Amino acid sequence: MSVKLVIVAACALIDADSRVLIAERPAGKEMAGLWEFPGGKLEPGERPEETLIRELSEELGIVVSDACLAPLTFASHAYPDFHLLMPLYVCRRWEGQVMAMHHARLAWVRPNKLRDYPMPPADEPLVSHLMTLL
Repeated sequence: MSVKLVIVAACALIDADSRVLIAERPAGKEMAGLWEFPGGKLEPGERPEETLIRELSEELGIVVSDACLAPLTFASHAYPDFHLLMPLYVCRRWEGQVMAMHHARLAWVRPNKLRDYPMPPADEPLVSHLMTLL
């Protein structure tokens, strides 16, 4: 039995105060109300860094360069109807003001407070890596 593999690139934007940006999934989407790291599905032929540059522009209205994306870790999670592979990148430099263009809300959160926000199962294991980094 084959399982559909979905690859989603995610990004932990980190501000000058070492806070991490998380975004609340809007009503009407799967897992609405849960908080996630911004990002999105890889398009065919796209590198994860290209996905993040595109998605962060669409979702947050910011410009990120390839050189400012550093891979940190990844999540591998089996959902009932697909398997998610999610590389997590860290980004500390971008151009523009972060705005919630597709999410219900955004929050800048200290790493030790990330567990106070309900997250999709695939995002939860990434928190400990950010706490270690920051």
